[in-house]
Amino acid sequence: MPNIGIVGSGIAGLHLGLYLRKHDIPVTIYSDKTAAQLAEGRLLNTVAHHRTTLDRETELGVDHWDLDEYGYFCNHHYIGGPSPMYFRGDFPTPSRALDYRVYLPRLAQDFEERGGTLAVRPVTPNNIVELSDQHDLMVISTGRAGLGAMFGRRADKSPYDAPQRNLAVGLYHGVTYNDPKGLSLSVSPGHGELLEIPMYSHEGHVTGLLFEAIPGASDLNELRDTRYDEDPAAFEKLVLAKLQAHFPGVFERVDPTRFSVTRPQDVLQGGVTPVVREDYTRLPNGKYAIALGDAHMTVDPMIGQGANTASFSAFTVGEAIVEDLGFDERLCLRIANRRAGHLMSAADWANFMVRREPAPHLLELFARMNEDDRVCRDVVDNFNFPERQWDIMSTPERTRAYLASFAA
Repeated sequence: MPNIGIVGSGIAGLHLGLYLRKHDIPVTIYSDKTAAQLAEGRLLNTVAHHRTTLDRETELGVDHWDLDEYGYFCNHHYIGGPSPMYFRGDFPTPSRALDYRVYLPRLAQDFEERGGTLAVRPVTPNNIVELSDQHDLMVISTGRAGLGAMFGRRADKSPYDAPQRNLAVGLYHGVTYNDPKGLSLSVSPGHGELLEIPMYSHEGHVTGLLFEAIPGASDLNELRDTRYDEDPAAFEKLVLAKLQAHFPGVFERVDPTRFSVTRPQDVLQGGVTPVVREDYTRLPNGKYAIALGDAHMTVDPMIGQGANTASFSAFTVGEAIVEDLGFDERLCLRIANRRAGHLMSAADWANFMVRREPAPHLLELFARMNEDDRVCRDVVDNFNFPERQWDIMSTPERTRAYLASFAA
């Protein structure tokens, strides 16, 4: 019976671990934090799971949060400018956004209850070979502690060497959800974007506000550089001012008397440098390590693909292990080939969306989404299918041919 070692207890590592346990394969997940430490720590992200990821959760038996209560049902869009656009794309089935400090500890519990081993210990590139001696295959699902650097950077899929957005995200009370309940994506031309996410956290149903500021002269950069801990009231006042100036559709649903950060540890500021790394590496002892999740690919959070592609990739790796049970370079190549289309399309799409100046054909697409509900619903559903989305957006000719198909 093979034995698999996974480094990292995020969604990629846990989905893979749970998949392998479902097939009775021994697996150890190495984590730098206990479940309790994860639950009590600082906000990790604001992640939405689309329906294909929810289907995988159902397959794994970890669908613990009923969609009628915890789901949301559409994407609302606001594009600012001289002639603002508001439009909505409804989902065929709901999506869901959970605080990972709620989500990951519960899945870690499921993993251990199903016979998986969760080992809490620091892991660095220096001790990967030592760990690999205990396993037939190592899977690295976190880029922390220098682990991502084990895998070479792919220059062809990593066009940026710095964050393309400065990020400021927090969880808030006092924002009334849209009707129907949904995520909103708002664009302030020349300044950046705001994702408003209906989330469930330790304090119940709250709102995640993820500001994405274009580096440089954007008025929104102040949100990344102003520290909440130094003056919470001033920080909250600043957030309200930015909402009023740039995102009026969200601001009008704020109750200023109730508006506040939910807890001091519920604010996160910084930036993400998009990168794609090689799929695998051969260790000095002849065994192989496969890159998964953040160790393999990191994208800007604007289009909500990070967690969803990590889950997809975890299933792809799991299926290959179950089918093959050989742990040589051929297995690694099979995994790379199987997941390439999905993951590389997501990376290309995310890199396209964070350009400093939006492509003219993207604006054409937005205009048609504003005019035609069919186009809007289809584009929104393609958040589940990054290959299909990139087929539409990758060139002006493809976008125009796609739009023409609706006229026909």
